[in-house]
Amino acid sequence: MTDIDATSVGATGGFAAALARLGREPLPEEALVAARHCLLDWIGVSLAGRHEPLVDILVDEALDDGAGGALPLIGRPERLPLSQAVLITGAMSHALDYDDVHLAMLGHPGVAVIPAAWGLAIAGGHDGAAFLRAVIAGYDIACRVGRYVGPSHYRRGWHATGTVGTFGAMAASAVLLKLDEARVAQGLGIAGTQAAGLKAVFGTMSKPLHAGRAAMNGLFAARLAARGFTAHPDILGVAQGFTDTQSDGADPEAAFAPAPLGGFHIRSTLFKYHAACYLTHSSIEAVRSLADAAPLDPQSVRRVVVRVDPGHLRVCNIPEPRTGLEIKFSLRMTTALALAGEDTSREALYSDATAARPDLIALRDRVVVEPREASSATLSEVEITLADGAVRRTACDVGVPAPDLDRQWQRLATKFLGLAEPVLGAVGARAVLERVRGLDAGSDLADLARLCAAAPPRAAN
Repeated sequence: MTDIDATSVGATGGFAAALARLGREPLPEEALVAARHCLLDWIGVSLAGRHEPLVDILVDEALDDGAGGALPLIGRPERLPLSQAVLITGAMSHALDYDDVHLAMLGHPGVAVIPAAWGLAIAGGHDGAAFLRAVIAGYDIACRVGRYVGPSHYRRGWHATGTVGTFGAMAASAVLLKLDEARVAQGLGIAGTQAAGLKAVFGTMSKPLHAGRAAMNGLFAARLAARGFTAHPDILGVAQGFTDTQSDGADPEAAFAPAPLGGFHIRSTLFKYHAACYLTHSSIEAVRSLADAAPLDPQSVRRVVVRVDPGHLRVCNIPEPRTGLEIKFSLRMTTALALAGEDTSREALYSDATAARPDLIALRDRVVVEPREASSATLSEVEITLADGAVRRTACDVGVPAPDLDRQWQRLATKFLGLAEPVLGAVGARAVLERVRGLDAGSDLADLARLCAAAPPRAAN
């Protein structure tokens, strides 16, 4: 996308103009391929999270409300109205914290953007090409808003997936609804006044709820704007608006500059190959690389020092996790898992039983987490001292987008099949994978949704 001059139209007008261009300009194949990658990963993590307790609670709440509708849920037999389905699929896809990440927004764009675009595209009969364009637009606006409010927004305690993600979901919905620039600005205003999500709830069911609410509120904002509902047309630039109240200051130069890697932020999306908070991944990979270089006996480990950006200590430094969810936000425990040679990509590993394992607790208690400053916020340095006094150290940074999209697809396909086959069976999972790979103007999203929902009801206990 080309750069935008927001000085004459206000900050929110600048985003509306950017979105208008996204709605009409040709999209490079690289961006479309990246969008298919994001969709495949989203479907996989949604299937895996379909019966997490928080999802069951949300479904029960919707059904108790008397909700009935036509939109199928991912991996479940229930059909719900559009708004409820978007809320639940958003929460479902973030339930395991195994979804995609983007450093420009400092959050998870897919779980906010894709549920809104998916639900609206299916309900409105849009084809695969329209859906992919909406997803690309949603990621781009979420990332641009994230860069506009800057890292101080996240440091203050806001969960950008819930806050910034709301703008991305609105943008994706606006593209499908074909809103003009004036109504897009109103939609961004409606989104901004609803956006919320606090980092204090990390490790609880409310973190995935942020994603679901972002998706639902963004969709709601776009639909209201389409009907003429109003808000402040410069919610991002006005005094007492979103940026003024939730950030230390705006960075329009960063927000409106051309995106790297082909001009679209979606190309820089990062994917998780360990089922825990992304900020734990560099440390896990560092331990793995040391173990690959030479055998590492957990019993010989005397002390481990993990040095990370100071911001990690406010996100994923639960020192003594007691639940599976808390393990995902514990650098000490995820490092212990890696030291023990556990398969950290396996979702079932993150359980209350794992948190209570004596061998892992003993390893965890030998791990010390220290802050350090470096050029990359995602870099982790790991230093292991062994019983014989030998010291092994290395560093890893998982914050670099994959240069090879074919290789990325292969890794994501492996991850997807591991998550989807237990739910859909080998044949069903392969069918979904191939439909996503070939998603284009002739693709029927409703048919793809039926394939993703083709799971029998959960067996009674």
